[in-house]
Amino acid sequence: MRLDVLAVGRLKAGPERDLVKRYHDRLAGVARPLGLSGPRMVELSESAARRDADRKAEEAQALLAQLAPGARVVLFDEGGRSIDSRKFAAILAEWRDSGVPAAGFVIGGADGLGEALRAKADLVLAFGGMTMPHQIVRVLVMEQLYRAATILSGHPYHRD
Repeated sequence: MRLDVLAVGRLKAGPERDLVKRYHDRLAGVARPLGLSGPRMVELSESAARRDADRKAEEAQALLAQLAPGARVVLFDEGGRSIDSRKFAAILAEWRDSGVPAAGFVIGGADGLGEALRAKADLVLAFGGMTMPHQIVRVLVMEQLYRAATILSGHPYHRD
């Protein structure tokens, strides 16, 4: 199953980009034996529309266009469910084992996620109820994907 991380906005050089790369490289190293590939990282430009509703709609269409056919869609939103890392790993394993070709992990822009994207979501997750910058969320998503892979492989990175 291919893992795709799709985000609105671009990370500039700095600690957030360094952390994303660190977890990306670690994940790539453990993914293949688990039947996972990637993660493919896609950064999309923020919409220049004047109204926030128009920005969200344009960004949603751009994100939808990047999803692989048949992909499961995971959105990150402060109003989403909070699950633990083992449950997250179990969901990924279940999708992989049932033949899902890809999973797209979507991080919206400053205005949030458009309705067209929400309608396609298989899972909406939150890292808590607080609003976080997309740069930090990207680091957290990459770390949790790596953590899920280590859980599935029996690696001692995750401790209960």
